[in-house]
Amino acid sequence: MGTGIIAVAMGVMNVATYGFTIIAARYLGPREYGALAALMGLLLVVNVVSLGLQATAARRVSASPNDQVHRIESDILAATYRSAAALGLLCLAASPVVTLVLRLDSWVPAALIAVTAVPLTIMGGQAGLLQGERRWLPLAAIYVAVGLGRVVMGLALLVLLGGATGAMVGVAVGAFAPVVLGFFLLRHPARRDRTAAPQPGSSRRVVRELFHNSLALLAFFALSNADVVIARITLDEHDAGLYAGGLILAKAVLFLPQFVVVVAFPSMSSEASSRAMTLRALGLVLAIGAVATAGAWLLQELAVQFIGGREYEELASDLWAFAAVGTIWAMTQLLVYNVVAQQDRWLVGVVWVGLAVLVALTLGAGSLHGLLVTVVAVEAVLLVVLVLLTLRRQQQPAAT
Repeated sequence: MGTGIIAVAMGVMNVATYGFTIIAARYLGPREYGALAALMGLLLVVNVVSLGLQATAARRVSASPNDQVHRIESDILAATYRSAAALGLLCLAASPVVTLVLRLDSWVPAALIAVTAVPLTIMGGQAGLLQGERRWLPLAAIYVAVGLGRVVMGLALLVLLGGATGAMVGVAVGAFAPVVLGFFLLRHPARRDRTAAPQPGSSRRVVRELFHNSLALLAFFALSNADVVIARITLDEHDAGLYAGGLILAKAVLFLPQFVVVVAFPSMSSEASSRAMTLRALGLVLAIGAVATAGAWLLQELAVQFIGGREYEELASDLWAFAAVGTIWAMTQLLVYNVVAQQDRWLVGVVWVGLAVLVALTLGAGSLHGLLVTVVAVEAVLLVVLVLLTLRRQQQPAAT
């Protein structure tokens, strides 16, 4: 039941986010949307802290004895608020640099990244607590609030204020919706005894784990976004644009089975059930990706319409390969979360090595097909290595 609830909720969130992107692109036009896309890309990197907090909270709660959960949740919330404040101030301090590098007309959109970072980070801690307790319905409500907050407030203020600034104001305002909801979900009367003060030094331990978890997730995000940057460097504008269009499908396939990661993560944190859950989750993600890849191969015209229409018809016969890339990413993401769940931090280095190999080999790609083949080959090999090392490590006692 939990899997179905989370799948529906994350589907709503992803569709709403995708809808905001498509409508904003059509409403703003290339120049303004280019600025918004750059800001949203930077926000995606900043959101790694939120994802790290969610993973940290879920792992600690799910792996702890019941009589310690109250204290751990207090520790997590204390670390969450401190991390949100620190990240917000850091982003605000960096806003002049962001304004200069992204060639923005005003510093306001860059500063709004700092405003948005605060509720996003708090939401990560709240979602992690609910995920660790396996409270799937409240967690699903959080995910729906994320998507609806962005599409409703983002589009409303885009129309009202106009430009990338208006869109970013809407994104910032919408980011507070799941936080407000999470506050009430975590203040349920049955949970009032969970407000004990955190133990001395415990928040520092949470922050230390948060740093390592965020670094692991950053490795994955760098791996799954490096090729689009390399395409801009090595290919002409036309082919780079086509490649970016193909990645729309790859990212859709990546996010399609994301609910599997959310539901499986608490069990992966348990030594007793980690190996079995990892294998089942990998099998389910592979099955979903295989269906999507087959669909892209059999329904080429529909896949072309999905990524942007006739301008991308040249990609029709290659879209199945982009779907395969998305499948590889989805399985790699699951394994990275398994690294976080088991705290096998040395495996993160394998992902960084894979990224270095990918960059070294793809910088010499002279064509779209050459780049795509290299990406598939390198990331498939990396996935196989991660699967083998993960299963081998799970035959040994889990790290504490």
